[in-house]
Amino acid sequence: MRFDALLIANRGEIAIRVARAAAELGLRTVAVHSVDDAESLHTRVADEAVELPGSGARAYLNQEAIVAAAREAGCGAIHPGYGFLSERADFARLCADAGIVFVGPTPEHLELFGDKVRARSAAAAADVPVLKGCDQPVSLKEATEFFASCDVGAMIIKAVAGGGGRGTRVVQAVEEVEAAYARCRSEAEAAFGVADVYVEEFMPRARHVEVQIVGDHHGAVTHLGERECSVQRRHQKVVEVAPAPGLADDLRDAIIEAAVRFAGRERYANLGTFEFLVDASDGGDARPFAFIETNARLQVEHTVTEEVTGVDIVQAQIRLAAGATLHDVGLDAPDIAKPRGYAIQARVNMETLGEDGSVRPAGGTLTVYEAPNGPGVRTDGFGYAGYETSAAFDSLLAKVIGHSPSNDFGAAIARTSRALSEFRLGGVDSNLGFLRNVLAHDDFAAGRVYT
Repeated sequence: MRFDALLIANRGEIAIRVARAAAELGLRTVAVHSVDDAESLHTRVADEAVELPGSGARAYLNQEAIVAAAREAGCGAIHPGYGFLSERADFARLCADAGIVFVGPTPEHLELFGDKVRARSAAAAADVPVLKGCDQPVSLKEATEFFASCDVGAMIIKAVAGGGGRGTRVVQAVEEVEAAYARCRSEAEAAFGVADVYVEEFMPRARHVEVQIVGDHHGAVTHLGERECSVQRRHQKVVEVAPAPGLADDLRDAIIEAAVRFAGRERYANLGTFEFLVDASDGGDARPFAFIETNARLQVEHTVTEEVTGVDIVQAQIRLAAGATLHDVGLDAPDIAKPRGYAIQARVNMETLGEDGSVRPAGGTLTVYEAPNGPGVRTDGFGYAGYETSAAFDSLLAKVIGHSPSNDFGAAIARTSRALSEFRLGGVDSNLGFLRNVLAHDDFAAGRVYT
């Protein structure tokens, strides 16, 4: 290992997840926290905790302060988790300039895949299917003209940078173009500092299927199978499954092959999720799947892949960043990606559902926090009784993962549902009831889901 100490530039459940993986590798771990986040559980799980200047999410975006904290604590590497600085090429370069290993893709890959228009063009160059769309940022006039050319009568406007559903709108009438375009640019500017947007033809009934790619710094690339992420709200994932239920084997193989071919062409290093839409309409069309984007980082839903493959993805990520090969970490075995049963992840968010269907982040002091466990159940969270939550951060509180080693998808649903029914939360509103309803729905059990 090129380093013996790791700073975790994140908070909450993912910071805890990284700290535990690093500890099992024998690494000393250092957590960081904002002034108003000192009581978050991740500060207790790490070996040390360092306070960053400032409060709220802004503190976790302070690149110079984080690198300074790593150097002061003697950390040879920084793991960014997901969100915050995880996909910032400038931060990866700042780490390199300081002689610190960035646990993630190269700055060049972060730049390429951080620009969805460039990523589209690169996918097409690798002979990977893409949706009909524009290969550059568009003006309002160009967006309107493109809408008129859409065969399905609808398009989607998307931010060139960022993710998480921000800066994204579906347009189904020409009268909606101007307002949607303005809203997307405004959201993109506020969230990512880049207002540019592009357009693609909208796939009305689409399944969201993503492939977990792993590469080393020696040019070798492999995969750990696919995940189904079609249960979404406002373009944000809510429930994820591995492998994708009911996906035809030839289609599954074609999607995975396209992802590996694309990643191999780019000599992709570390972790990445190559994401596709699959036409879920009756009969589909001549091109039943299309690449949409790559998330060049560890994903929130990495847990389900870990459960069905038995691979500790975070440990692999750290070792690859330290220079290990795929062979060194055991990821070149012929059956490594063969799934063992099904795993389902349900994201437990602190939120309030209004009578009009609106959803608002919720907060308060947790009076009760009893996470489920038992056979085949995993909970990645950071709550505890007495913890005062903050609206300054994301509403995700925990991830409940149920795994059944059988090939019966219903068994995985039953296990995850049981776990959700055992989760006890007090003091804050949550979406636990919503999640149980999703898993109880006939269409979910039958695999009839789309975004």
